[in-house]
Amino acid sequence: MKKMQNSYKKSGVDISLANKFVKHIHKLSKKVGKKTENSLNKDNIGGFGSLYDISQTKIKDPVIVSCTDGVGTKLDLANKYQKYDTIGIDLVAMCVNDLIVQGAKPLFFLDYIALGKLNIKKTKKILKGILKGCKISGCELIGGETAEMPGLYKKNDFDLAGFCVGIVSKKKILGKRKVRINDVILAVPSSGIHSNGYSLIRSILKKNKVSNSIKKELLKPTKIYSKEILNLATKKYINASAHITGGGLIENLLRSVPDKFSLQIDLSKIKVKSIFKWIKRKNISDNEMMRTFNCGIGFCLIVKKKNVKKIKKFFTKEYMPYEIGKISNSKKRINLSNFLQW
Repeated sequence: MKKMQNSYKKSGVDISLANKFVKHIHKLSKKVGKKTENSLNKDNIGGFGSLYDISQTKIKDPVIVSCTDGVGTKLDLANKYQKYDTIGIDLVAMCVNDLIVQGAKPLFFLDYIALGKLNIKKTKKILKGILKGCKISGCELIGGETAEMPGLYKKNDFDLAGFCVGIVSKKKILGKRKVRINDVILAVPSSGIHSNGYSLIRSILKKNKVSNSIKKELLKPTKIYSKEILNLATKKYINASAHITGGGLIENLLRSVPDKFSLQIDLSKIKVKSIFKWIKRKNISDNEMMRTFNCGIGFCLIVKKKNVKKIKKFFTKEYMPYEIGKISNSKKRINLSNFLQW
């Protein structure tokens, strides 16, 4: 009896299907994605490297800023609820929101999709979300990698990673060196949970049935703040900022404040979103909520008091910043007053 020959496809990797997906990337990027004159990849999708001409940015003393991130176990819920069209927005947001903390303008984005079995329909939805996120951010998807890894991932499992590059003038870099005593701390609302704390949420879901409205909240995409923050940076209204992710409000704010200064935060001023109140009721302590979730604050601005009114003009009602504290020179690095209102 003749032995059946081994092949890559029989091992679980379909190169022909992957090539078909590359063609879809090309079509979708033309239809949905943002195109700029700086990109040199118009006919180079699937090439060995991605090209971008930074000479056209016209920024004096340019500094390149780079960020990489993922979406964490929110991916598991996307799989569970079969919703893939917004998870790509989360991926871009997690990278871009870190990038703009430095005052950098996002230029381009690369994605990495790893999966057990390439499903074109599902992966196209993920890609649409990535392209939409890039469009919101004002950057361009110029390359990436899609890796089929049978055995390492189960058939329906997948993982995402993103890499974003931006640019800022050396003199306009935002950071802790510009922070001063009595600067005001402004909280910019989140769209919801964003992309942190999902391992705890998944643990809660194992013991609790949830409504469709809660499911919708759990997969609401992360707010991308690039437009507002870059406009404020151009006006020189911001001294420093912080993207509120894992570690919560306090730990992320401390990353943007010099060691010689301290935070004074009134917790009662924080506008806690309803989804966090729902999570809190699942026997989660205040401290655990604060360290795990953004609790309704997606981004923070550290600014001069005189600029607060001007800053508010750059935001819609839904994401209107509000004051939660200030910078001081207290001996104690973290000074919290009152309690979160659950």
